[in-house]
Amino acid sequence: MEENLLKPAGDATFSRAKTIGLIIKAGIVILLMASLSSAGAQPGRPVKNRGKVWMLTYFRQRYPTRIEINAKGETVEVPLPNPMLIAQLHIALSTDGRHWTPLNDNKPIWDQTMRDQFIHRRPDGLWRLVATGGDGNRADRQTLGPACIYATSKDLIHWQFERALHLMKDVRDEAGNLVRNIWAPEYFYDEATKEYTLFWSSSYEDAGWKKSRLWYCKTTDWKTFTPAKILFAPSYSVIDGTLIKQGDTYYLFHKEEEFGVKTGERRGIRLATSKNIVGPYQVYDGPLNNGQIAPTITEGPSVMKDPIKPGWLLFYDYPMADQYGISSSPDLFHWTIEKDISLPPDARHGSVSQLTTTEADALREAYPNSK
Repeated sequence: MEENLLKPAGDATFSRAKTIGLIIKAGIVILLMASLSSAGAQPGRPVKNRGKVWMLTYFRQRYPTRIEINAKGETVEVPLPNPMLIAQLHIALSTDGRHWTPLNDNKPIWDQTMRDQFIHRRPDGLWRLVATGGDGNRADRQTLGPACIYATSKDLIHWQFERALHLMKDVRDEAGNLVRNIWAPEYFYDEATKEYTLFWSSSYEDAGWKKSRLWYCKTTDWKTFTPAKILFAPSYSVIDGTLIKQGDTYYLFHKEEEFGVKTGERRGIRLATSKNIVGPYQVYDGPLNNGQIAPTITEGPSVMKDPIKPGWLLFYDYPMADQYGISSSPDLFHWTIEKDISLPPDARHGSVSQLTTTEADALREAYPNSK
């Protein structure tokens, strides 16, 4: 009966051939779908992205307290459950920018103490890392101020601590005081001038989040640096800057670090733009919380091109809630929170880079997971 239903009247041979052809076509479709699935393909994801891998570098932390300002204007620390800090380099990999698999069972891949790691590869093929930490001995801190870490690697597996960078050693306030901190350093490489612009947040106050500004300096050799100058000084305290260039415009994502009786809760990600890397920057008024582009309380932004559709991804962590967030945008201004995401537990302040498949395979081999 089945054969009679498939064949034209009076042509059994044609029927069998057609049936076989349909079976073969169905098999090809099934094999193609299985191939896309095994390559990490997702609905709407271009096939051209198959085989590309992205790296997220981060440290791990669960905050011990949440700092608040009470009605009297006093600083109050509210205890949080299960505090933990592993201030070392961790790596996770992804093919879609939304689902990340940690390496080494989410344990460090280098025992150097650091936070807020920023890692990118430059044209010479060398991976350069800058991170919070590395103040060195007490005498240096007293005379040169705080420092950040500078390290390099040729393969992301073997790391060389180069030096502690005292980037604010020549800067004093009106009373002659050094700044108290250098937080979340990053850099931007200019292909035209061959210059690296380093930028970070610093404050003269008794806590790094108070009256903070973004500063910058430049270098071509990572040995000599121009004097530090203010990069961005909006009307609010600012930390955690990250910078990308699209067309002729620089996009400076950063954390507004304001909270208290006068301002309310304003700890969240904002955006400013400029035609010049060192400013002046114009603050963009986003749709959330009177100007922000990500929910509160968020920090540690990082930006990458979206691997599965035109646009961008913005990464940020919720430090008080021990969670991570990702938003997507077609134009760097209008952002939608992504809900189908997975990131390593307790990840904090990540930075993202694209790898070759060879580099990704080498990392998986060097730092395999036990499961």
